[in-house]
Amino acid sequence: MTNPTEKFCHGLVRRLLPVMLLNRSPRALRAPLAAAMLAFAAAAQASLPYKGAIATDAATGAVLFEDNADSVSPPASMTKLMTFAVLSDYLKSGSIALDTPVTVTREDARVAAFKDSTEVWLRQGEVFPVEELIYAMMVQSANDAAYTLAHKAAGNVPEFVAQMNIKARELGMTRSVFRSPHGFPPPNRRIAEGDLTTPRDYAILCRYLLLNTNVLKYSSVKSRVFGAGIRLQPVQMNNHNHLLGKIAGVDGLKTGFTEGAGFCLSATAEREGRRIIVVMMNSPDSRTRDLNVQDLITRAFMRIPVVGMPFPPRNAGPEEPLRPSPTPMPDTGPMIHLPRAGE
Repeated sequence: MTNPTEKFCHGLVRRLLPVMLLNRSPRALRAPLAAAMLAFAAAAQASLPYKGAIATDAATGAVLFEDNADSVSPPASMTKLMTFAVLSDYLKSGSIALDTPVTVTREDARVAAFKDSTEVWLRQGEVFPVEELIYAMMVQSANDAAYTLAHKAAGNVPEFVAQMNIKARELGMTRSVFRSPHGFPPPNRRIAEGDLTTPRDYAILCRYLLLNTNVLKYSSVKSRVFGAGIRLQPVQMNNHNHLLGKIAGVDGLKTGFTEGAGFCLSATAEREGRRIIVVMMNSPDSRTRDLNVQDLITRAFMRIPVVGMPFPPRNAGPEEPLRPSPTPMPDTGPMIHLPRAGE
């Protein structure tokens, strides 16, 4: 894979060198030249396949590839991986269980009204078990499900978000800050006031999840029905990670997209006992992101030492599902098919 940042810088230098030689030109010409230079730099940066990327060995944490891996930008719905990490702590402590009933509050249901948001359309008064909402959060990337889970676990969402940041500090995610359980941007759309992280920090989080939780139980599911046997109109959910079932060994983890974040993906794949993690942030479109992640997965496996440490068996978290993942059409009513999301 061509290093896009290096390619961009080299091209920029080639184009700016003649301009630099014009420093003795009349002052009236310098402002237009400076404006043109800035416009060129912005256009070139926008054409890059991503803002930052990293690939690591999941067994050791060793970096196999990195390019601008400490660049800070919004993770969008990848934020839900940290929500899952904190929620897993609640499950392990026994304060909640997979079959704990969760009643959707008015506050929770309001999240389903967010414009351009991915949801399962939770309504006030509906009751779902915790695990049903986890599937909605991880498969459909439902913002309302993530918010409802955070609300139920901690009693209020601000407290849950505070625990997300405590968890980040514990894991060594030094450049990350979380302000929501779902990654949807704040109402003012100011990037600086939303969730922020880096590819390197998210590789750390992904490794933690793979070693200490059963995240793959949920992130590997390509499709699932939400609310079967509970709702009159269940929702057919489809995973936004298009690499599942297409690229050998890929079984997670989470996509993300907002206008400010671009297209993001935290991916993992296992082949012959070796597992790698790839995090790519702020790609211009999902196809560019997926092609580059696919290429980076291939290159990362080539860089793992043949005699390296194999990845340990996946951690067994709260394993027993409330019921098997339903696939047939229920008899309770018509199914809602959500439009394809942008992630």
